[in-house]
Order: sequence, then structure tokens, then C-alpha cells
Amino acid sequence: MQILNRYIFIFLYKNHLAFYSKEDLCMKQLTALFLFVIILIGCTEKQNQNQPVDSKEITMLKQEIAKFVPVEINYDKKLLSDREQLVLEKLYQASKLVDTIYLGQVYSKNYQIKDELISKIKEVKNPEAKLKPELELELFDIMFGPFNRLEDNKPFIGTAKKPLGANFYPEDMTKEEFESWIKSHPKDEKSFTSEFTVIRRQNGNLVAIPYSEYYKEPLTKMSNLLKEAAGYTDNASLKKYLLSRADAFLSNDYYQSDMDWMDLNKHNIEIVIGPYEVYEDGLFNYKASFESFVTIKDPAETKKLEVFGKYLNDIEKNLPLDEKHKNFTRGAESPIIVANEVFTAGDTKAGVQTLAFNLPNDERVRQAKGSKKVMLKNVHEAKFEKLLMPIAQIVLDPDQLRYVTFDAFFNHTLMHEMSHGVGPGFITVNGRQTEVKKELKETYSTIEECKADILGMYNNIFMIEKGVYPKEMEKQVWVTFLAGAFRSMRFGIGEAHGGGNAIIYNYLLEKGGYVYNEKNQKVSVNFEKIYPALKELANLILTIQAEGNYQGAKDVIAKYAVNSPSIETLRKKLENLPVDIKPVFEIEEKLK
Repeated sequence: MQILNRYIFIFLYKNHLAFYSKEDLCMKQLTALFLFVIILIGCTEKQNQNQPVDSKEITMLKQEIAKFVPVEINYDKKLLSDREQLVLEKLYQASKLVDTIYLGQVYSKNYQIKDELISKIKEVKNPEAKLKPELELELFDIMFGPFNRLEDNKPFIGTAKKPLGANFYPEDMTKEEFESWIKSHPKDEKSFTSEFTVIRRQNGNLVAIPYSEYYKEPLTKMSNLLKEAAGYTDNASLKKYLLSRADAFLSNDYYQSDMDWMDLNKHNIEIVIGPYEVYEDGLFNYKASFESFVTIKDPAETKKLEVFGKYLNDIEKNLPLDEKHKNFTRGAESPIIVANEVFTAGDTKAGVQTLAFNLPNDERVRQAKGSKKVMLKNVHEAKFEKLLMPIAQIVLDPDQLRYVTFDAFFNHTLMHEMSHGVGPGFITVNGRQTEVKKELKETYSTIEECKADILGMYNNIFMIEKGVYPKEMEKQVWVTFLAGAFRSMRFGIGEAHGGGNAIIYNYLLEKGGYVYNEKNQKVSVNFEKIYPALKELANLILTIQAEGNYQGAKDVIAKYAVNSPSIETLRKKLENLPVDIKPVFEIEEKLK
């Protein structure tokens, strides 16, 4: 457009001068001429700014947004007292700040990109030209950045690739540089590998900066909001947790508040807020992302699940793992809560929505008290109806479709979360005390999610043997998971849950536990071969964790966490279905 404007200027200038002699041409006429040209150029540029954009880009953005079906997430205010409703409001406000912190953790340019999109939308008047930035912003908000989480972080704004270490490390820092620094500065290892520091360059050196310092402004606001919420609650255990977590935001020490969270009792509001999961750190899986779950407890449904808590020790004994590696030191409290989601923020809201969570991740807390499993019932119901059943009808052999049930779906998530709390945690490698997640580095999240899904099935079969579930649920366990595996693999093979499910699917297909029919392009479970194949895979994954076998984890991922031919074929058949839900929170609409 600049070249075209230059030609317009030259053409007009020459032709204008042709009408005048040197004597007639005066400064006044030249001034008028230049003003005319400037106006013309401005109009041309404005017209260009308002031109309709490429329809292919618009179509692509609409298709990606359509992969997330809107679902209203409502809550019953009648379940809460007036004071509890005030607590809920303060927790919602604190959670909105979690969104802000996490956006910066994902990518260093996220704030800038979002501001530019908002400015474009305000400046552009033509509705057609405005459409592209509006769609980009909508997808940006879903993904918490310009990278498509369903397409292994392929950029949809610009061409820059997402840094493996997100914004936890300098973008130009390599794994080798990080490891070399620790090797030559061993005193820095604890702070550098801490979940709660960011790594930056200062005067040419790498330094670890505590979250409490780096995110001081939003964390101070969050701390104050939690203290205000604590002032409204009449529940002593909730008050204690909110106050200790408020202190943790400023001290960078989350241990005591995690212990206090495990002790919550007789409460209606189930809240967890802070830095937990390490999925976003694709470089090492060291750094924790901020997240928040604001939920209301379902006491009747929670009561039904109390029976599972007493089986944790038996589950550990039953693991297909060498006795020397079994872990009986993790705490046995392991409460299980059923709740309905009210609002969620940060890491758990980006892209695919969480069905349940199993926290805390601190091995010291797990050793002392175990971990708490919180099942999100309303999210389960939405995903079963909108996602799982439509997928099952397309990928499964019709004869096995009857074995896909909500109970099997819900129970698998329950046992998946329980299984995070069993197996290797603290381990010894070459005489050195360490943790599984530190030894497996960037492979940890995929291997851990794979383990939890394997044991989700394995332990549900164990519950059938114990008489907790009826015998007829066995086929439901196998078939419902198979349909669910395609739900997870649609998140992207490079994502931890999707990659873990790809490992399971490809391994069991190789061993004959799954059978793919090329003629009708359907998959089914071989009920005779599935259990021994799963047990073999469980042993392989658990042993890798117990030995801290980083190379073994890399080998399994390289061989099995792949988009194999039948996965590719079946995923293509699912392209017109939504991939996940997009929550529309009632509380957000009320408190705008």
C-alpha cells in the first residue's frame, strides 16, 4: 500500500505541475496539492484498514472456537447462608486475579497481544474488518494465549513458537544452560528447581526469583481478599485455611496452608487457590502454574464415596510393582469430596476443562496426610452428555456401545484421582533421595497422567473384586474408558492427558487388548486380553517412576505417545464434534 501511495503521489504531482508554468506555480498551490495528496493517502489507508479480511482465516478461527461448546455453570445460592455468599464473592474476586497471573506465566507477550487485540476492536469501525480481532480475542481467552492447545500449541496469532518453558525461564535459555548452571552452582539447585520461582537473567547470570516477589502486586491483592473472606466465614477450618493461604502468597511457603486445606471439615464451600500443576513448564515440569477452584460441596454425594478411603492401603498392596518399590508412607486420610463447580481460574480454565483434582502435590503433605480428591459433578454431567456419548457412537463397535455409562465415567475419574496418590513419590536413585517428578523432568506430567488412567481401570476392577461395585460393571469400566481415551486424545497428543491416553491406546492395541476394524473403522475391547495387557503396562510405567528412569520415560513416550494410523482415522471422524466445553459461569454474569 505504501508503494501504491507513492505512485499516486508522483502521478498527481507531475500532472498537476503540467497545468502550470514556473511563473504561475506558487507556494499556495503547492500547499493545496500536498494537502490533497495526504488526504487521499489517509483515505486509502483507512479503506485498507476496514477491508474485509481473508475468509479462510475467519473460517479457521470460527472452527477452532466451535470446538468448545458453551455450557452454563450454575449454582444454588440457597445452599449458602448470607455470610457464605459474601465469602464466595471474595473468593471469586481473588480467582479473577489468578487469571491475570497465569496469563503472564504462559507467555511473556500475552499482555501485549491482548491489549493490541482490544485496541484493534475499538479502533476499527467496519464490522467485517472488526470480526477477525474479535474472533482472535475469543480464542485467545479460551487458550490463555496465541497458541492452540488442541494443536500442540500451533500459533493462531503471528508465527512465533511457544517457548517450551513458557514464561518461567528466559526464552533463550536452553536445558543445557540451566543444568550447567546448577552443576557449577550446587547451592542454587533448590531454588532453581523450586515450583515457586521464576528464572531470569540479571547482569548476565541466571537467578531464581520467588513468586511472592515476582508477582507481588496481584498476590498482595489476593492475600487481602482471602483475609476479607476469612472475616465472613463462621467455619473455623475454612477460616484457618484462608488465613494461612493468604500468608503463603506473601511468604512463598505453601506447606502449612496445604496442611490446613487437608483439614477442612463441615464446610459448604470447597476452595483451593494457588500454584499447583506443572504442565505448562514443558522444559522441566518444575514450575507450578496458578489456578483456583471455587466449588460448593455436595454432602449427599460425598457421603456415598467415603467407602473408598479405607481401601488405599489395599490398593497399594495390589499394585503390579516389585514389593521393594511399593509406597506405604503416604498418608492415609485421603478425603474424597463431591462438589459442583462455581468458578475456576488460571491453569485449570485454559483450553480443556478439569473434571476433578487431586491435591496437594507436595510430597511432604502427601506423606503426612495423603491427598484430597475433589470430583466436579456438574462438569462430569456436561462432558458426558456433550462429548463422551457422541464420541462413543462414532468410534465404538455398535455391539459395545451399551457398556458406556455415566457411572463408569464418573468412577474412572474418581479412581484416576485416587491413583495419583499411590505408587512412587519420594524415591532413591543411586543412593540419592529425590522425587519422581524431579527425575523424570519434562516427561513427568505425561507419564503421571498415563499412570493414573491405567490404575483408574486397574483399581476399579479391584473394587469389583472387593464387592464395592457389581460384577456387571467390569465391561463398563473397559469400554467407557476406551471411548473416553478419544475424548482426551482430541486435546492433542502433546498435552499430558492426551499423550498419556495415546500411550495406553497404542500399547493395548499392540497387545490385542483393543481391536481396530479397518472395514467399518470402529474399535472394540477384547475382554479376554485387556486385563493382562493393562497389568503389563502398569508394571512398566510404575517401574519407570520407581527407578526415576528418565530415558525409559522418553522411550515410552517416543514409541507410544504418537498419532498412530487408527488414532488418526478415528480422530478425523470426530472433527465435527466439539472437543470440550466452554463454561459460562453464572457467578461471573452476576458479579460483572
